[in-house]
Formats: sequence, C-alpha cells, structure tokens
Amino acid sequence: MPVVIVKMLEGRTTDQKRQLAREITDVITRVTGAPEDQVDVVIEDHPRENWAKAGVLYADK
Repeated sequence: MPVVIVKMLEGRTTDQKRQLAREITDVITRVTGAPEDQVDVVIEDHPRENWAKAGVLYADK
C-alpha cells in the first residue's frame, strides 16, 4: 500500500488539497499499478512559525 506524505505550509483551501490528493493518487496508480483504494495521501499543514528555510522562520519573512 503506497503512502504519500505531503508537508507544506498552511494556507491551501480544501479544494486545493482535494485536487492534490486526486492527482497524486492518479500518478501513483499509473506508475506503480497499485489499486486506487490502496493509495493513502496524508497532507500535513504546518504553521509558518514552525517552518524555517536558511535559518529564517517563514513567519519572519
């Protein structure tokens, strides 16, 4: 059972997440041949104050 974990900054709409999950599932099934009902997509939203790049929090940018 393929499991895909997407980590991103919060702020996307439910519709965007729905489309992302759909398209990731489509790619996984096409490439691996796994049945659609065996593909899990986990979307983790992270607050800007919990994510940094190059030593700087996104909340400070």
